[in-house]
Amino acid sequence: MALVLAFGVVLLISVSLSGLAARTILSTALMFLAAGALIGQGGLGLVTIPSNSSFVTVLADLALFTVLFTDGQRAGLPDLKQGWRLSGRALGLAMPLTMVGIAVPTHFLTGLDWTTSFLIGAILSPTDPVFASAIVGRTDVPLRLRRLLNVESGLNDGLALPFVLIFLATASNSGTDFAKIGIELAAGLALGIVIPAVVVLAWRLRIFTAEPRLQALGPLAIAVVLYATCHLTHANPYLAAFAAGSTIATLDRVAAEHFEHFGDLLSEITKFAALLVFGALITPERLSHLSAGEWAVAVIAILLVRPAAMMVSLLRTPLPARERSVAAWFGPKGFASVVYGLLVLQAGIPAGEDVFDLVAITIALSIVLHSSTDVPVAKALSVDPPDDLPTGKPEVRPEQS
Repeated sequence: MALVLAFGVVLLISVSLSGLAARTILSTALMFLAAGALIGQGGLGLVTIPSNSSFVTVLADLALFTVLFTDGQRAGLPDLKQGWRLSGRALGLAMPLTMVGIAVPTHFLTGLDWTTSFLIGAILSPTDPVFASAIVGRTDVPLRLRRLLNVESGLNDGLALPFVLIFLATASNSGTDFAKIGIELAAGLALGIVIPAVVVLAWRLRIFTAEPRLQALGPLAIAVVLYATCHLTHANPYLAAFAAGSTIATLDRVAAEHFEHFGDLLSEITKFAALLVFGALITPERLSHLSAGEWAVAVIAILLVRPAAMMVSLLRTPLPARERSVAAWFGPKGFASVVYGLLVLQAGIPAGEDVFDLVAITIALSIVLHSSTDVPVAKALSVDPPDDLPTGKPEVRPEQS
């Protein structure tokens, strides 16, 4: 209950300060991460969360499924066709360069084997737009820049997943069955397309009409059915979640739009819960054991690898230099990396603790740097905060004549 109470308190504070956070360097994600560290064994010791507990496993599983399902509904085929030239470069070139660019210094600076190093590279290759909300969440920021960062972050979670699973299975030294992994991924993809497609096509029959106030629950029902089916059949639920979201957005845009607001709230809640638990698992003992090489990898991954990879991928594109620089900087390590790091702890690989510690410090550093620079960068783009943000002052209405 202490964890539940902490989550409720931090959620209340973050909602109450969300208007201020939109205008300043205050970060909601950072508040949850810091709160987790405060109440965990490295802080006040109010909660004890074993890294191998079933609670962590279930939370990570549900949270990643929810976020990928929601992200998928922003990646329907019509959305992907718009501005695909820039987003395709980010995903097809910058992401692999980032994975390799992190793996190489990890191997030489930490002494980890190549498989584990590439596992870290795969975990840290996805990006998360929530830590650049002042850029991607504002309609007055250039559309091509917002679309580039949104599509990239929406797709790279799912694209990194097969690499994470393969490297994780190989690092476990349990005899990697690539055929089994392939079947699970293919089954997840198939279920993620077939189940929502059948439901959406059935909705077109005249007999099926949803009451307007319940329409947002339609995609949620699909997600619940899909989640249970994947676990019963051992299909990969994460690839299924993203494929299902994209299928719904492609075949029934109206259903996706009805679900969007509800899905965003659900996604945010699961993200914050995972960040709170993630923060509680980061203790001073873990950080004190990090070597200079591991700290160097975290800094290199954020300050050098991502910016360089994105700048290379955007060469000879029509994107202005200023927007290109913004896209290169905003490669925050976020929620997918958090969950993949938790999955590593659950897998029990020989270097699992080392991987988690390195991933944790990189994510924490990224949250601090990226979530505290999105507002200043937005101002540098000559974009002012919205006028309708709450200020905490009573609203003065003009007198009617």
